[in-house]
Amino acid sequence: MNGVVSNPSSVTLLTLNNRRPRPQSDDGPDMGMAKKGQAVLNAKPSFMTWTADDFLHVARFHWLPCVFAAGLLFFMAVEYTLRMVPSSSPPFDLGFVATRPLHRLLSSSPQLNTVLAALNTVFVGMQTTYILWSFLVEGRPRATISALFMFTCRGILGYSTQLPLPQGFLGSGVDFPVGNVSFFLFYSGHVAGSVIASLDMRRMKRWEMARTFDALNVLQAVRLLGTRGHYTIDLVVGVGAGMLFDSLAGKYVESKRKLSTTTTTTSNGKEASFT
Repeated sequence: MNGVVSNPSSVTLLTLNNRRPRPQSDDGPDMGMAKKGQAVLNAKPSFMTWTADDFLHVARFHWLPCVFAAGLLFFMAVEYTLRMVPSSSPPFDLGFVATRPLHRLLSSSPQLNTVLAALNTVFVGMQTTYILWSFLVEGRPRATISALFMFTCRGILGYSTQLPLPQGFLGSGVDFPVGNVSFFLFYSGHVAGSVIASLDMRRMKRWEMARTFDALNVLQAVRLLGTRGHYTIDLVVGVGAGMLFDSLAGKYVESKRKLSTTTTTTSNGKEASFT
């Protein structure tokens, strides 16, 4: 061949497959990648191959990463201009600000706070029952393993950085943990457990149950903010933790499933499957 076909640039890699092909060049790769045995100094920087067409195409067809990029710039400006909360002051929590009316209502009505706490404890019992049922009755261990992973990691993180109890905390003797005992704030096991159960319901195509759990989880999060039982970051990370540990449990179960189908030859010449 007379020349080497140029590779797409970093920006072009974001574009769609039906993009108009670029003119080919005989000058070698244009991604900043050197040929084997070629000095890196001779490689062309990737950004030098970008064109206005690339930027317009990315902005049009990949608007979500562009929104994230704008968000990065915005919060960089916020971070470097916002004054930090003094160590003598309580943490600032936007969720607490948004739920001030609910906090005032629950503060003035202990009976309502007790009723909501009891309902939340029932919901936690529903999560636990479903997760254990999926393993003990249906023989599907993924949700149970996910919950074990999640609560173990929560214990490690919660003990490693013990956040102060929010000012204005409204406890209840019927809340979970029952008896209003101490608990780790970071991250919310209430929220993470509900996410784990909801994801399992979706895998089993139990759509109505999953939507019900999601709705109850939102109400649970609002109540936890209103009672100052969790910081906002506890709840948000709880959602991510539920997804993360469900994924990790899925990988674990799949690895064991592959291992269980591995066959070996027994001493009498027959093949056996490890289960």
